[in-house]
Amino acid sequence: MKIFIDTADLDEIKEAESYGILDGVTTNPSLMKKAVAKLKKSGKKIDMNEYIRKILKAAKKTPVSLEVVGVTYKDMLAEGKKLYSKFKKDGNVVIKIPINPVYGKATNNFDGIKVIKELSKLKIPVNCTLVFTPEQCLLAAKAGATYISPFAGRIDDDLRNENGYEFDKTDYYPSGGAEDGTDVLEDNGIISGIDLVSQCMEVLDTYGYDTEIIAASIRNSRQARECALVGADIVTLPFSIIQGMIKHYKTEEGMTAFCKDVVPEYRAVLK
Repeated sequence: MKIFIDTADLDEIKEAESYGILDGVTTNPSLMKKAVAKLKKSGKKIDMNEYIRKILKAAKKTPVSLEVVGVTYKDMLAEGKKLYSKFKKDGNVVIKIPINPVYGKATNNFDGIKVIKELSKLKIPVNCTLVFTPEQCLLAAKAGATYISPFAGRIDDDLRNENGYEFDKTDYYPSGGAEDGTDVLEDNGIISGIDLVSQCMEVLDTYGYDTEIIAASIRNSRQARECALVGADIVTLPFSIIQGMIKHYKTEEGMTAFCKDVVPEYRAVLK
C-alpha cells in the first residue's frame, strides 16, 4: 500500500519525505488555508505559485493532488487545465475534482464527472474526491479518474452523529460497524469508513478498472492499518498519523532494556 501525506504544510512534507516511505501528497483548499495561516502567523510573505512549486519539489516527483475551487463544468475544467499547465514542469501534478460539485440547493450535478472525462481525454491525471458511495466510485472510474478518494473518517463521523454518539474525531470506529458491541450502524449499506473503502475496491476489481483507490479522511493509525488489510491501493494520512504509526510502548520498553544491557566489549566491536 502506498502512503501519501494529506497536508499542504511544506515542513510536514519535507519531514515525511525524509523518512523514505512517502509516495505522494494530497492537498485541498482547507489544508491550503491552514498552511497560509501558518505562514501569515510567522510573518512570511505568501506567493502561492512559488509555495506550490516548493511542495512539488519537496514531493520529489511523486503525485501531488491540487484541487479546483470552481463548482461548474466551465470553471472546474478551466481551473484543472490551468493548474496542470502551470505546474506540470515542476512535478507530478494531479488535479482534484469533486465527484458531485453540489453547492447551494443543487443535489444532482454531473459536472464533476464531465470534467473528469474531459481531463482524462487530455491525459491529465485526476483524483476524484468527496466519494461516499461505491456507486459514486463506479461513475468516477467510468469517467476515467486516475485516483478515487473515498472519505472513510467522515463516514464514521456521520454514522455516530446520526445515531447520537459522543466522540472525538480521532477515536477509533470499528470497521465492522458495531459501535457499542451490539448495534451495527449503517448508511445505505455502508457500515463503516473501512467498509466503504473495501466496497469501492471490490467494484473496481470486479470490472478491471486501473483506477487506484486513495483511502482518505483517516482518523488514526489503526484505521490506516485496516486500509492496508482491505487492500487499499493508497492511504493518505495527516502527518500526526504517519508519526503515530511508528509507536508502540513495548518497542520503547525493549529499546530501553537493550540499551541498558550493552556491555563495553560489545560496544567496542562497533567502533
